[in-house]
Amino acid sequence: MKCFSRYLPYIFRPPNTILSCSCHTEADIISTVEFNHTGELLATGDKGGRVVIFQREQESKNQPHRRGEYNVYSTFQSHEPEFDYLKSLEIEEKINKIRWLPQQNAAYFLLSTNDKTVKLWKVSERDKRPEGYNLKDEDGRLRDPSMITMLRVPVLRPMDLMVEATPRRVFANAHTYHINSISVNSDYETYMSADDLRINLWNFEITNQSFNIVDIKPANMEELTEVITAAEFHPHHCNTFVYSSSKGTIRLCDMRASALCDRHSKCEYFHQKNPMKEIKNLVKCEWNGFESGSKFSLRSNLQTPRSSGDVIMTGSYNNFFRMFDRNTKRDVTLEASRENSKPRAILKPRKVCVGGKRRKDEISVDSLDFSKKILHTAWHPSENIIAVAATNNLYIFQDKVN
Repeated sequence: MKCFSRYLPYIFRPPNTILSCSCHTEADIISTVEFNHTGELLATGDKGGRVVIFQREQESKNQPHRRGEYNVYSTFQSHEPEFDYLKSLEIEEKINKIRWLPQQNAAYFLLSTNDKTVKLWKVSERDKRPEGYNLKDEDGRLRDPSMITMLRVPVLRPMDLMVEATPRRVFANAHTYHINSISVNSDYETYMSADDLRINLWNFEITNQSFNIVDIKPANMEELTEVITAAEFHPHHCNTFVYSSSKGTIRLCDMRASALCDRHSKCEYFHQKNPMKEIKNLVKCEWNGFESGSKFSLRSNLQTPRSSGDVIMTGSYNNFFRMFDRNTKRDVTLEASRENSKPRAILKPRKVCVGGKRRKDEISVDSLDFSKKILHTAWHPSENIIAVAATNNLYIFQDKVN
């Protein structure tokens, strides 16, 4: 990534959302963004419980410049609002996290979760339909058996491509507190889900039972000093995972040591002045897949670093996001804005001035809109393509190709 400002924007919005940012509904706000393992698909979840999947445009000799564009591939309702009558608690449909499973066949699989329930979805394509049933007519209605005088062999006929999303598993009733993260294990047989005080380990084939591997709930809730904010499996070692807490700590755990990982193998502490006062300023952890060994990084709820080799991206206020080069120590501030991001235009760096005389291309810190903030970002697993969610808009930027 030689020059950060050479990013080309593509702007996408989920279907049926209002184009004007000032008129969007709460349900349209994007709450998570995630590329699949190849980067060909990009999934977004919103506060309305919907999942929108974008597919990358296939390379064409006639239009090679369209290679980087993503188009809507599938849209489906993942979660519905529920009500817990035992606790008199309303459960929102908001999608907290999406995690892709590695593709094993023609179909795609992903996990999505709201505060209480994790669902496994299968996304598949269908371009043929069967015709010539013996017991049904062409409209699907049952035929009169007395009218069937000959045996027909059903055949497959071509049809317009249809993308279907079907729920395969529902993992529910295992979390007392709100689920904040899910992570697929490298064995591809298990995954874990974490809430404020516990982390559970699931098998993909078993929906009615999970194993509690971390429990930090104190005997007396008045003694509560921290909550779990995120958990992530190691990308290659199925026995190792990390989880972060609101105290600014990240703990490395080994499931081979004991069934309940109440004693961590390693702990990194990142100081916060008053962790309980800033308990909503969640700390999230993720493995740095570009480094060897057991290294892990830290990210806060607002600033969400995503590392791609030597470059780190973080979100900020006013729909700004920043890019840092760890080698050259250079950084640049860019803006995800419909007004400033025309398709195939080169992004211009933004500069914020603090008091004093303001230049023409600078923006005063007093004019920043703190209600607009980049909370959710994703980096293509192998290319310089980034996805940035700003309220109900999804921006996809790619490095300029000469």
